[in-house]
Amino acid sequence: MHVVLSVVFAVLAALANATSSVLQRKGARRQSEDRSMSLRMLWDLAHEPPWLAGVVAILTGFVLQAAALATGPITLIQPLLVTELGFTLVLSRLLLRAGVHAREWSAAAGMTAGIALLLVSLRPRSGDVRAVPLLEWGLAGGVTLALIGALIVVAFRKHYAHRAAYLGIASGMYFGFLAALVSGMTAAFAGGIGAVFGAWQTYAVLVVGPLGFVLLQNTLRAGSLVASQPGLTLANPLVSIGWGVVVFGEQVRGGGWIAGQVIGAALIAACTILLARSPVLQGSEGATEEDEPSEEQAPR
Repeated sequence: MHVVLSVVFAVLAALANATSSVLQRKGARRQSEDRSMSLRMLWDLAHEPPWLAGVVAILTGFVLQAAALATGPITLIQPLLVTELGFTLVLSRLLLRAGVHAREWSAAAGMTAGIALLLVSLRPRSGDVRAVPLLEWGLAGGVTLALIGALIVVAFRKHYAHRAAYLGIASGMYFGFLAALVSGMTAAFAGGIGAVFGAWQTYAVLVVGPLGFVLLQNTLRAGSLVASQPGLTLANPLVSIGWGVVVFGEQVRGGGWIAGQVIGAALIAACTILLARSPVLQGSEGATEEDEPSEEQAPR
């Protein structure tokens, strides 16, 4: 029964996250490039009704994701969130008039199939999050954050679709890391509400969560959702699987199932490359779903 609840919560969280991405993109794309990582940008965004609705959606998705992580292992929950990509493409087509063609749909379908095959081949079983030493948390967290930081540096040397793509991967990794912290927080519920407030992960979530929100806003305004969403959606479960298996000790299948895991991962990589080479990610189409970039927005 817990597994069924976990799956339902995860899929609903994916739908909420997709809705959030599209609505926030609808509001954020009106902001100029020179307002990255600024409080003024957030203040201006707060006056956009679609963006505010997107904030409500992302908070809803966070609650649903926390509920899923409280009832299932991270290596099961996070890969299910890849369904967000399909939801996002549909909503982008409807609300943003994005030019989503057969190539993008095929790549999204292939990514979803790859994640499904990877998940079935892994068949993850819960580990003991509470038994992970603080040093191991620190080492894994340091490596993850260093990779995210490197991607952000590279992203801000690019423009339009390429910037959105790099920021999408960085954001996806960041939210995979946040999911690991949420797993540590929800695991503390076994000791009662007092244990939750005594767990350091609870306070880490309060810090990491808002920073991830700011990073997401920069991702959504950097370029079209077709550019940013693949990395945002796929990096999350891949990072989470790494944390679940390597750090939390969640058990996965071995033997002949390794072949399925390799094929699933290869399918994800191939479809990501296919989407990255799509004409939708080139030139002005990577800058905006509707309009050509203005002279003020053109890269110098």
